[in-house]
Amino acid sequence: MTVTIDMPEDPEEPDEDAVPQKLKVTPEIAEIFLSRNSVNRRLDKSHVQALVEAILRGEWQLTHQGIGFDRSGRLLDGQHRLHAIVEAGVPVEMFVWGGLSEDVFPVLDTVKRRSAADALSSTGEKYLTLLSSTIRHVLLFRTMPNEPWVGVRSRMSNDRILAEYKADVDSYRVAVSVGRELAKHIFASQTALAVGYFLTTEAAPAADIDDWTTGLKSGANLDPGDARLVLREVPKETHRRGSKRRLDMRDQLSMYIKAWNAWVRPDADSELVLRRLRKKEKMPTPVKERFTR
Repeated sequence: MTVTIDMPEDPEEPDEDAVPQKLKVTPEIAEIFLSRNSVNRRLDKSHVQALVEAILRGEWQLTHQGIGFDRSGRLLDGQHRLHAIVEAGVPVEMFVWGGLSEDVFPVLDTVKRRSAADALSSTGEKYLTLLSSTIRHVLLFRTMPNEPWVGVRSRMSNDRILAEYKADVDSYRVAVSVGRELAKHIFASQTALAVGYFLTTEAAPAADIDDWTTGLKSGANLDPGDARLVLREVPKETHRRGSKRRLDMRDQLSMYIKAWNAWVRPDADSELVLRRLRKKEKMPTPVKERFTR
């Protein structure tokens, strides 16, 4: 297979003459391009895997970022994208630049990567970091509830988070607001509470949500054993960094859901006990109800 990238005829021509070509880069072409790699940085396998998963989920989009070759045809930029195409086994479209000066290599990809909060900034929402974290953890709950929410597999692309936000704007906005408020009164982080609120109200939209949240905030006039009171009594320091009894996000969310389920379907014969997830214990799912309390 022959792949031709246009290079300036005169090696002394300035970079302004370098122009991109839009090309569907197949795994075979990617391997050819990688064979020209001689000056690139060390490969970040976790970044490659994140790109692979984005490609396989159909989230790859054509942007100005692509592949760059110097005037001698050596690969300057794009090795992670090319490795991802090879591993995914899926062709993607990207811009390919030829004729770049070798002097540009030290400044390639040195700027801070755009975060999910940055991607949501155009929405005009407040509390962007909390919003992006809430959406990410809702997606993690849906896609990998019983696996650790850390590492490469737990990464979510900015496009995926933005698309999820647009699919349910109002619910996410309310969840963030409720999460911030509830965190003042009970043990969990704002993110865990926002995610818990989003998931449980999605499962049982007809429940008396005001009764649930009011009880969590005040604890007033709640009977002993009331699920809201049990949730309020979890020590607040358990989710804080550095705590010996610190609960991770999955632990916090599981306690919220368990308390919700016990409140929605109270069982007089059992006592609600909230504790961290045991080894191999599955994440609980919110009770689905169509009722009025």
